[in-house]
Amino acid sequence: MEVAQYPAHWEADVVLSDGGTAHVRPIRPADADRLRSFYSRLSDESIYFRFFGPHPRLSDREITWFTNVDYVDRVALIATIGTDMVAVIRYDRIEPAEAEVAFLVEDAHQGRGVASVLLEHLAETARERGIARFIADVLPANQKMMAVLKQAGYTAQSRFADGVVRMTLDLTPTETAQAVTASREHRAEARSIERLLSPGSVAVVGAGREPGGVGQTVLRNLLAADFTGPVYPVHREARAVAGVRAYPSVTAIDGEVDLAVLAVPADGVIDVVKECARKGVRGLIVVSSGFGETGPEGRARQEELVRIARAYGLRVVGPNCLGVANTDPSVRLNATLAATVPGRGRVGFFSQSGALGTALLQRVAQRGMGISSFVSAGNRADVSGNDLLQYWEEDPHTDVILLYLESLGNPRKFARLARRISRRKPIVVVKSGGTTQNVPSGHAAPVLGLPDSALSALFEQAGVIRVDDLIQQFDVAQLVAYQPLPAGPRVGVVSNSDALALLAADACVRAGLEPRPPVNLGARAGAAEFGAALTSVVPDVDAVVAIYMPPIPGPADEIAAELLRVSRDCGKPVLATFEGRIGMLRELQAGAVPERGSIPSYAAPEEAVRALAHVVRYARWLEHPAGLPEEIEGVDTAAARDLVFARLGEAPAEIDASELLACYGVDVWPSEVVASPEEAVTAAARLGWPVVLKAADPEAAKRAGTVRLGLAGPDGVRDAFADLTRQLGPGVVLAVQRMAPQPAVPALASVMEDPAFGAVVSFGLGEVTARLLRDEAYRLAPLTREDAAALIRSPRTAPLLFGEYGYPPVAVEELEELLIRLGRLADDLPEVARLDLDPVLVGESEVVVLGARAVLRHPEGPRPDGGPRRLS
Repeated sequence: MEVAQYPAHWEADVVLSDGGTAHVRPIRPADADRLRSFYSRLSDESIYFRFFGPHPRLSDREITWFTNVDYVDRVALIATIGTDMVAVIRYDRIEPAEAEVAFLVEDAHQGRGVASVLLEHLAETARERGIARFIADVLPANQKMMAVLKQAGYTAQSRFADGVVRMTLDLTPTETAQAVTASREHRAEARSIERLLSPGSVAVVGAGREPGGVGQTVLRNLLAADFTGPVYPVHREARAVAGVRAYPSVTAIDGEVDLAVLAVPADGVIDVVKECARKGVRGLIVVSSGFGETGPEGRARQEELVRIARAYGLRVVGPNCLGVANTDPSVRLNATLAATVPGRGRVGFFSQSGALGTALLQRVAQRGMGISSFVSAGNRADVSGNDLLQYWEEDPHTDVILLYLESLGNPRKFARLARRISRRKPIVVVKSGGTTQNVPSGHAAPVLGLPDSALSALFEQAGVIRVDDLIQQFDVAQLVAYQPLPAGPRVGVVSNSDALALLAADACVRAGLEPRPPVNLGARAGAAEFGAALTSVVPDVDAVVAIYMPPIPGPADEIAAELLRVSRDCGKPVLATFEGRIGMLRELQAGAVPERGSIPSYAAPEEAVRALAHVVRYARWLEHPAGLPEEIEGVDTAAARDLVFARLGEAPAEIDASELLACYGVDVWPSEVVASPEEAVTAAARLGWPVVLKAADPEAAKRAGTVRLGLAGPDGVRDAFADLTRQLGPGVVLAVQRMAPQPAVPALASVMEDPAFGAVVSFGLGEVTARLLRDEAYRLAPLTREDAAALIRSPRTAPLLFGEYGYPPVAVEELEELLIRLGRLADDLPEVARLDLDPVLVGESEVVVLGARAVLRHPEGPRPDGGPRRLS
């Protein structure tokens, strides 16, 4: 048997349905003893279902057969937790495109989703090896195996014969299979975070006797928060820490331990992790520093930490983090270094920075806002913002999600999750490094290759509210957390200061809102005047900004009561600048604590308007249906793949993309390269008059004056050839192409395969100024009709497409169709590293593509967020 090289790229860490983790990898001959031990722990029933009869032990010959595979026609994947093998799945090819499949899961680990995730990974390996179908013979009583196969989402058929059910699975990826995978991923990752945020008990490892130490600080904060479960300090020598009995090790603790906070020196963390695994701890918070942020040695230590923890079934927050908190009264967890944690609220908060996290929690508390839970991920070596999104999506205590991001580990997955979650819960993001695009040292995340404007566009596509700074983040959060969303951009302003009212109206105009004439009540206005004015303004607007800044102390409580009354009755968002104070003021609360209907206050009306503008844009995004990528006629994906692989050798290749685009129903007008005036005349006659003569080299074509338009006869072509030759030099290569209809707006469209985002479509206008300013918009592929429409309208020069500045309105729907087809191509073919359509002329009735070049490259690995479930 010829054995292929060990496929290391099949290895993966996975999250199981109960939130624990396991490692999936191909079996190896060295797993013989591991397989024997695994088999010895199986029940008689599990063995009977696998072998259709009693089979008390595996012979040496069977062990050799099962552990020695060729990774092509015979493949086996195993799941391990710690050093133990807990499950195995295998296929044996019986036809060129067909293989038999079988799996076994240790009884103690059945019901944890091990078989489902193994099937996902085996199906991926099978497709890689050219297998299109799995065949499984199952005993009728083996309902668990049949359920795993049926619920995978693939097209399945079954028939009963000779006492056995034969099931056939078509491994062609379907929308159903992808939805099943995403649903399982969601439940598993949400559960893994729930285990961290709702533990029944907590151990603090490294809780020293000296006040001010990291471990003792976490311990005291846990105790001060009145955590509802037992807290166990762990110290090798101390009998008690902060008045609580201490233990010399985690394994010496009498009761169970759900969560361990590690505050020991970095070089001792790995040993503690292994000890926690032996104890059965389910999650780790590593506040210790000395990992990836310190350089290559620390990075290696960090990778080892994650590898060991996941191998033993543990998720890790950190290292170098602030910790986690949960204000649920049934938990009351403050496993952080921050003494100040806001009270109970409806906002989930994720911060990557530890030091900044302390300041952020203080600011939230100062504003009177509450939180549901808080996570500081530090170096985010394992648990990331994507995990928290999965958790907060289903958390009934969280209505708004705040993210402070220094890096994005899997931007495409983030966009997928955010696009779904934003439909139910606003996500407000601050992303640092927008100018520098740097990633903090220690973060297990790539440097993003796209410009920051592209990141903003992709956030917009997903419905994410991106703000510039933390102040804006809290400004927006207190609005969406406590007030309804606006139905439109009309804003009423009621104030007792003419100057502040004008500032508010000006801010509305700058933000793209539509202010109504401000109502100035004068400095001495009281509650009655405010109430009457607000009541009269509300019917004709979508939101109200109320400004109360008295020159001398006035009836503040009475005016606040009127604001609350109007807010409660109108069902529209009401914002205030109330005496210049910030946050959820006691006077403007709808209850004893901030709750829905409370009115947020801002230091200045401009800040209130700025927050409102963000929320208006979010509400507008919600009005548009989510949409699905459309079915497109005239697409031949198989032919496109054949063409790509025929042109793609070992090295990247640049090709004319006309034939490739034709597979997706996009015609590129032909052009002919010519070497002499007479060749140019002959080509023009063949293509059809009138023609253009232009530089064929893409770089030379960027120079001004390298195109001669409207050549209607041989003499014109000869004169243009001589003219361009004098201008560009004798070695220049020229091309002839039929003249496109005029008038038309020049545009350019591209697709690219980004290492972090996957397939991305960009669009911009082809005018020189637009090119120089990089006035481009971006969207993730594939595109819905709504995505394509937004992509066209996003560049600042987009009004030229809609009849502005003397240009005629052009064929926008045809342009949308072109972009949708490009998005489909980009999504289908990861080998297309870049494809540029330049120029594209958008006329009044048609869209003409005049040139297209593509760069083909072998992908370095699976696309981000593609393939079976796996942790990064």
